[in-house]
Amino acid sequence: MRHSRILADVGAALRFYSRIPVPAGAAEDAFAPPNLKRIAYAVPLAGAVIGLAGAAILIGAHALGLPNLVAAILAVLTCVLLTGALHEDGLADTADGFGGGASRLRRLEIMRDSRIGSYGACALVFSLLLRVALLDGLLALSPTRAALALIAAASLSRAAGMLLLEFLPPARADGASAAAGQPGADAAVRSALVGALLATLLIVPSTGVGATLMAIGLSVLALFAMTRLSNRLIGGQTGDVAGAVQQLCEIAFLMGVLIYARPH
Repeated sequence: MRHSRILADVGAALRFYSRIPVPAGAAEDAFAPPNLKRIAYAVPLAGAVIGLAGAAILIGAHALGLPNLVAAILAVLTCVLLTGALHEDGLADTADGFGGGASRLRRLEIMRDSRIGSYGACALVFSLLLRVALLDGLLALSPTRAALALIAAASLSRAAGMLLLEFLPPARADGASAAAGQPGADAAVRSALVGALLATLLIVPSTGVGATLMAIGLSVLALFAMTRLSNRLIGGQTGDVAGAVQQLCEIAFLMGVLIYARPH
């Protein structure tokens, strides 16, 4: 595959998944839904770019002598700002719908409501707290390990979102998920392989095989649980659920790395 094609696909993924001002090519519509069959493999690469920005802030803040907790907060804040809280919004809507709806249609209705309820607020608080706490714990062991884990988690968790979109049909006929369509089995597998390869290359040298297997394994469990839950409660997937999967898999990955991390 040509380098120009890869760069174009990563750019398309970044335009959809972040607010990074990546210009569209002459033949591209910057506002059109992404062609997931084409760019699925580039989604974890785009995630790595977002994670890299957070990792740079993490390392920079630590190098300036700021407390680990402050550095971790700034790193998570960077990732949230770069994505426009896209995945956090999906997590909140999913928590409100799954927690507050008594029927499939009511859950989907709640998920479409832009207002955040108690379930969504709690989900956001716990997601932010867990990511900050996990990075804080990794920083205490090694800034390099923490930075690499953040990049790997941001990459693999977005590949998990691609797998969810392929595993389940759209739960509604309209919306972002239905407009984008399903990536297709081949594209979803390529996305997962790219995410897993990046995670392996980043985590094995820094933290070991055990940490890598634990992190990927916990991410797979989170994806499996959300796939089953979403299918049971709304009969498919939405873009909000994909965002929730990204959040949960990122947390699961960081947790897996921290479980096996050892100080030098």
